[in-house]
Amino acid sequence: MHLRRKLTLAVSATVLAVPVLSSCGFDYATDRVYTPAAGTNNRDADVDVVGAVVVAAQPGSGTFVAGLSNNDPQEPRTLVSVAGEGVNVKGLNELEIPPRGYVNLADEDIHLDGDVAAGGHVALQLEFDTGEAVEVNVPVVTNCDSFEGMDTSVKTGKGEDLAEAYSCEFPDPHSESGSDH
Repeated sequence: MHLRRKLTLAVSATVLAVPVLSSCGFDYATDRVYTPAAGTNNRDADVDVVGAVVVAAQPGSGTFVAGLSNNDPQEPRTLVSVAGEGVNVKGLNELEIPPRGYVNLADEDIHLDGDVAAGGHVALQLEFDTGEAVEVNVPVVTNCDSFEGMDTSVKTGKGEDLAEAYSCEFPDPHSESGSDH
């Protein structure tokens, strides 16, 4: 009689525990790729696009910065074009990414002119020699803090070109009129 009771309790405990344990699932957040950064990532093709941003020192122009990681262990991949709606892309020459290699576009001076404004996004399409195209919605960040000096498209003229540059300074909250602090 004791054996039957122990067996019944064991089966009952198992039946009750299975739904509870299976509700945890197998797709834990800690098992997924996560890169905390301002940029956007796309890992849908042979070449991963990671940390993509457009760094802008002033409205209307910026520098495209991203990392390109070739997942193919044997064949190089070549970035042949970058295009976007509302922007002109300048400075891109075909760029080879070695097998299992990585290329940092911050070293390549790829400039955008057109609909570029800090706080916005630019939809870009990167095309590779294999015919694969990767689309990324790239955030536009200011040429400040960790991105300082990365916008190499900065206009070097005097006067009005410099007047429209984004400021990296935060306004002093105590200097506002009507502040009694």
